[in-house]
Formats: sequence, C-alpha cells, structure tokens
Amino acid sequence: MSETTQAPFTLEDGLNLALYDWPLPMRWRPRAVILIVHGLGEHAWRYDPLAQHLNDWGFAVRAYDQRGHGESGGDRGVLPRDDQLLFDLAEVVDDTRRHIAQPWSCPLILLGHSMGGLVASTFVQRNMAAVDALVLSSPALDAGISALMKRVIRLLYRVAPDMALPNGLDARRISHSEAVVQAYQKDKLVHDRISARLATFIDSNGPHVLAAAPRWHVPTLLMYAGADHLVSPRGSAAFAAAAPPDRVSSRCFDDLYHEIFNETDPSPVYATLKQWLDVQAPLPRAAA
Repeated sequence: MSETTQAPFTLEDGLNLALYDWPLPMRWRPRAVILIVHGLGEHAWRYDPLAQHLNDWGFAVRAYDQRGHGESGGDRGVLPRDDQLLFDLAEVVDDTRRHIAQPWSCPLILLGHSMGGLVASTFVQRNMAAVDALVLSSPALDAGISALMKRVIRLLYRVAPDMALPNGLDARRISHSEAVVQAYQKDKLVHDRISARLATFIDSNGPHVLAAAPRWHVPTLLMYAGADHLVSPRGSAAFAAAAPPDRVSSRCFDDLYHEIFNETDPSPVYATLKQWLDVQAPLPRAAA
C-alpha cells in the first residue's frame, strides 16, 4: 500500500482545504495524475481504496475535502458564493498541474463522484482550466429534486441562502454493503448539511452540462448506477445519449446503488475504469 500524505492547502480567500496525496515510489513516473472530487456530505479519505487501486495501476492520485466538508474549513454545506466549489477546484487543478503533472510530463485526469461529478463536469463544460480527461461516477446531473422542493429552495435562496438544513439523503441506499453503510453512518467527518445556495448550485448546473453534451470535447468515462436512489440515473443516461460516442464512453451498472466503487462487488466497475484508463494513459511499451 502506498503512503498517503495530508497537508493544508490555502486558497486565495485564506480558507484551508485538506489535501491528500497518494504518490508513487520515488523516481517512478506516473502514467497520469488523477484528481478525485468527492460527493455531498462526505470527504476525500473515503476514496482511499480507489486511490490504492489507481496507485497499483501506476497513477499518482490526489484528492481534497471540498469546502465545508471533511477536515477542510468552512461551515458545513455552506458556500460563500454560488460557484465557489468551481473556483476552489480551479486552484487545486492549477497546483496539481504545476507540481505533479508538468514536472512528470503526464496527463491530468479529473474523477468526480455524485456532487463531485457535477462539479468536475461543470468545470469542464465551462472550460475553466485544461484537463486531459474526465471520469464521472454517478454524477448529480439530475438531482431528482421535486417541483415542490425546487420552489422551497428558490425561496430559501432569496431569504436565507446560507441556512443549512438536512440534505435528506438515505445512507442505507449508498451501497448494498452493510459494512459500507455502517461505516458511513459512524463516520464523524460525514455530515448531512446543505444550504439553499449549495442546493441551487446542484440543481441549476446539471441542465447546463446536459445541454453541452453534444459538443463535449474532453475524453470522458461515465459510469453510473441504474438502481441509484440518491441522484436520478436519467441525467447520466441523457448525457450518454447526447454526447459524441468518440468522446464519451458510458456504462450503466443496472443493479448497483449510488456508490459504485463501494458496492459488495465493485470488480466490474474497477475493470471498466482500468480498461478506459489503459487507453487514455497507456503503459510504456517496456512495461506493457
């Protein structure tokens, strides 16, 4: 297993993010650096098993606790401005490219899950900074918010955009694995807070990503859960249907719950990811 480092990353506004690195052994050139963007209410350390797999395949891995999550600063589930998560990602991407990707002359790949998938895909859709490829895991392209709840969110956004309320996510539906569910429920770094501003960001940006799908230009792997009860798989299906097939590869795992990497048998998910990464960042010929 690789040794993980954790260090504070200070943003331009002075807030500290918890930044995690899973480096390869010294002098090993990574095939690419993969930057993980986690989902709503959780934190980056939950992706340690995924990072270990990626290390084993020859990838350097970096992740961070998003603002208001995990061990990063900020009120839980609260944003100081609408697109703050995108601005934060831009700073982390810039640092990752300057300190890892460029020195090693390797690609930079974003991997976003759920809300993190929405953040990463919106980042690409807006061309906020160059990335070489994108992986989406059960992205929140359609959050499945009811019409009534949308009206409530719009009202709260006008009168109390920073009020944090329970997000309503059912932890029992993140995975079929009872061990995963129990670990999530006992995790002191997991929270259930969401503000109207953050809910508005999630609800409003999915349609923009879907509208941009026919013009998608970044190589993308989209993997999503067909039995997802936390975000609607309709959003991922619509994106896959509209996007150019030579740019976007997609696979629906019909029977899986939301956290496809944390299911009772995630081996088909890992196999799909590895097959795609082997094309995007192939092994050197001598090591193949």
